[in-house]
Amino acid sequence: MSTTEIISYEPATGAELWRGQVGDVNETVARARRAWPQWAAQPLATRIELMRRFANEVRKEQEAFATLIARETGKPLWEARTEVDSVIAKVEISVRAYAERTGQRKLDSALQGTTALRHKPHGVMAVLGPYNFPAHLPNGHIVPALIAGNAVILKPSEKTPATGELLVKCFNAAGIQPDVVQLLIGGPAEGEALVAHDGVDGVLFTGSAKVGVAINTKLAAKPGKIVALEMGGNNPIVLWQTPKLPDAATLIVQSAFTSAGQRCTAARRLIVKSDLYDQAIEEVKRLTDRIIVGAPFDEPAPFMGPVIDEQAADQLTESFLYLLSNGGRPICHMRRPVEGRPFISPGLIDTTAINNRPDVELFGPLLQVIRVDDFDQAIAEANNTRFGLSASLIGGTPQEYNRFWANIRAGIVNWNRPTNGASSAAPFGGIGLSGNHRPAAFYAADYCAYPVASSEMEQPRAAPGVGFNNG
Repeated sequence: MSTTEIISYEPATGAELWRGQVGDVNETVARARRAWPQWAAQPLATRIELMRRFANEVRKEQEAFATLIARETGKPLWEARTEVDSVIAKVEISVRAYAERTGQRKLDSALQGTTALRHKPHGVMAVLGPYNFPAHLPNGHIVPALIAGNAVILKPSEKTPATGELLVKCFNAAGIQPDVVQLLIGGPAEGEALVAHDGVDGVLFTGSAKVGVAINTKLAAKPGKIVALEMGGNNPIVLWQTPKLPDAATLIVQSAFTSAGQRCTAARRLIVKSDLYDQAIEEVKRLTDRIIVGAPFDEPAPFMGPVIDEQAADQLTESFLYLLSNGGRPICHMRRPVEGRPFISPGLIDTTAINNRPDVELFGPLLQVIRVDDFDQAIAEANNTRFGLSASLIGGTPQEYNRFWANIRAGIVNWNRPTNGASSAAPFGGIGLSGNHRPAAFYAADYCAYPVASSEMEQPRAAPGVGFNNG
C-alpha cells in the first residue's frame, strides 16, 4: 500500500473492495471553514429537516449499505443490517436529545432584565471513526454535530473507508452541501494532522485507548478545542447465584462474542462464584462450542464473522498463547479454521492462577474466566482495571445488584443484561481509560454545542451605587 493510496480488503475473502487517494488535510479544513458560517446560520428546523432527508437516503440504500458493511468488516449480514437500522434511528434520537440537552431558557427578573441560555456550535468538527461499526459510530457524532450547526470532516478508519464514503454520500444526497460534511481518506498521519489542525474546533474520536491518549496528550495545551474520547474497555461480567444458568450462559456468550468480540462493550472477563463454577462453565462452553463462525453471506447465517484482518487475528492468538504459558487453563482453544484469513473460533481461558493479568483490551473473541469466593471479591476483581466502560451482573439479588451498581466503576452498569447492546437513547461512555467524561449517544448533544449565558435588557438602565460622590 502506497502512502498516497488507501486500499480496503474484504476480511472474509481477501479480495480488494475499494481504493482511493489520500486526501489533503489543509484543503479539506479550508473548505469546511468557508462552509460553516452559512450552515450555522440556517434555522434549526432546516437542519433537522435535512437530517430526516438523510435518514430517507439511507433507507433507499438500506440493503446495499448493509451488504457493503458486511463485506468490508466481515460481520454477518444480519448484524450489518442492524447497524444500518441504527444509523437511521439516530436522527430522531438526536433531534430529541438536542431539544432536551441544549434547549433555550429564559428567566425574567423584573428590573434586572432577562437571563437567557442558548447554545452555539463549535465550528469545524473532526470525527475519527473506528472499523467495527464504521457507519453507526461515526454517524453518532456526525448527526448531533450537524443538528447543532457544526461542519464535519469524517476520517474513517483506513480499514473501512468504503463505508465512510457511502455514509457521506448519503448526507450529500440529502441536500447537505458537500463542504459541510466531507470525507477525508487517510491513515494515521492524516488523522494526526487533522487533530492538530488550527482550523479544527473539536475532535470526536472512537477507537483504542492508545490512540485516544495520544490525542489527549497532543491537545493538552489547546483547551479551547473540544475533545470527546470513547476508548473501549476491559469489561467484567459477574455471574452470581441464579436458577437460570442456560439463560445466564447465553447472556455471557452474547456479551463476549457478538461482532467477533470487536465491540468496545464486549465482556473480556467473566468473574464466577466458585460454587457455581463447574456447572456454569459447562453451560458457557457448551454454547460457545455451538457458535457458527463463517463469512458474512454464508447459509446458515453465522453468529460470528472473521476479525478485521490477519494482524488482529495474529495478535489475538498470541495473547491466548501468552495467557496459556503464564498459568492460564484452556477451556475452549482459539483456532484458525481458514488458513490465511482472519477467522478465529472463540477462546475461553481460566486465568484465576495468573497473578498479574494484563489489563489490556483484547479486541476479539477471547474471554478470561476468574473464580472468586464472595461478592466483595467479585466487585474488587471487576474493578481491577484502568478502564471503566461497561459491567454486568448476571444473577444475584436486588440487594446484591444495588451493591454492585454502587461500587462498580463504569459508565454502563447492567443487571441480567449483556455488557453490550447499549441504547442510543441513553448516554454512552465510561471513565478511566474508557473515556474523558464526554459520553456519546443521547449525550452527544452536550459536546456538539456550547452554552451561552446572556443578561439582556431592551434599553440600558443603571444607577451609580455605593462609592460615588453626589453629583
